[in-house]
Amino acid sequence: MAKEVKKFIQKAGYEPLENRCIIVKYAPANLSEQFAAFFNSEFYVLQMCEHEIVLLPFNTTWGNLCKDVSLVLPYGDIQSVELDDTMFNTVITIRTGSDTIRLTTQQAELSDLRSSGYYASIFAGSFKNWHKENLDDTLEALKHLPLSSPSAPSQPG
Repeated sequence: MAKEVKKFIQKAGYEPLENRCIIVKYAPANLSEQFAAFFNSEFYVLQMCEHEIVLLPFNTTWGNLCKDVSLVLPYGDIQSVELDDTMFNTVITIRTGSDTIRLTTQQAELSDLRSSGYYASIFAGSFKNWHKENLDDTLEALKHLPLSSPSAPSQPG
């Protein structure tokens, strides 16, 4: 995990789970939005924490990580999580009692050539792409939400 991500999440008062962060965008609802979203550079770090999911935004002008948390989803509020592979991305649909949040994340295979790899490498301090390394395990942990007990999602063994 990038040191900057961990530092900002902890400073905001959350306990990040190791290797459970990926880069996401809000998913477009239809083809028209998909076209517009292609030019949208609003990316976020989705960080799974001990008791919640936290979204941390990137600054769209400078590309650096913002120190503000833009969304917090307690695990207890999550009713379901669905994953759907669409072309080169995976759409993550999170349903709560009152809302549906659709996010999209770039698949690992091409991530070194896409925005997720760029952002992940910058905030690793090297050419290490933590988005690519964390993607499969993070998506697997998301699929197991909601939790049947109040414990955190599983960590790698």
